[in-house]
Amino acid sequence: MKKVLKFIFRLLVLFIVAFVIFFFWASSSNLEESEYERLIVNQFESTVTNDSIYSVVTYNIGYLSGMTNNRAVDKPKELYDGNLNKVISEIKKENPDIIAFQEIDYNASRSYNVNQQNEIAKLGYNYVAEGVNFDEKYLPYPYWPPKYHFGKVISGQSILSKYALKDYKRIVLQRVADAPFYRDALYLERLAQITKVEIEGKKVVLINVHLEAFDKITRVKQFEEVMGLFNQYKDKYPTILLGDFNSEARDEDAIIQKLFVEEGVGNAAFNAKNPINTFDSKKPYKRIDYIFYTENSIEYVDGKVLTQFGEASDHLPVQMRFKLKYSTNK
Repeated sequence: MKKVLKFIFRLLVLFIVAFVIFFFWASSSNLEESEYERLIVNQFESTVTNDSIYSVVTYNIGYLSGMTNNRAVDKPKELYDGNLNKVISEIKKENPDIIAFQEIDYNASRSYNVNQQNEIAKLGYNYVAEGVNFDEKYLPYPYWPPKYHFGKVISGQSILSKYALKDYKRIVLQRVADAPFYRDALYLERLAQITKVEIEGKKVVLINVHLEAFDKITRVKQFEEVMGLFNQYKDKYPTILLGDFNSEARDEDAIIQKLFVEEGVGNAAFNAKNPINTFDSKKPYKRIDYIFYTENSIEYVDGKVLTQFGEASDHLPVQMRFKLKYSTNK
């Protein structure tokens, strides 16, 4: 009996040691931290045609997994190829000047190691601000069964532009304060990307965000951080704040309500009485993706939720067309 107990004890110790080694390996990074923030200049063929009317899109692309996002189901390469082709086709038709992406993969086993940012940039987006927020050697999620684990993930947020980008910053927002160690080690960093896009010799500030989805207290804190950033720029530059806020328009207690009543801030493609939904893309039931802008410096032309993108992601994109009102910014 003692020999059996001793064997079980040793086996248990061996299992614990193996788990600890695996955990630290899995949660280690593939990239240097200096590689998490990159301003890229491509040399793709690009054409810019407009009559002083510009367009910007925000899109949580859900790493092109469609309605299978984060679910433990089979996701063949054909699914991702089809969704990428759909997105490229629709972007060609809409031809936006600037696109702000959330949940875009740069090199992830879950999406067959395709650099989704680069594939879309080939449409003529020669200026790219890349912000990595997920860098794990192995992500054991969804938890069960193991064959559906995401494996290696390098993912993040990207701003693609046909106009030059300058002064790019990748800002990491607050984490969930009381998260267990294993969740914290594998946490998807929530970011605010800030860059200036040069249009007509002017500088327009873009702030691309993806706020906490599951912890309301953290989301509120992140929102206040983002508003602090927005307030730094809004009186000096035409400023566009956009992204996935994970805050519902119809929830009267949601933190996003503060922006709805902020003086001098417009909200594209939005009707407070009947907000057009952006999630989920199969049967949209809530609005959590937004484009806000400074009304004193940006003239709103029109906007819409781009329902024609279908189920390439579990979100639908939002588009705004606009003009610049003045030329006093530096």
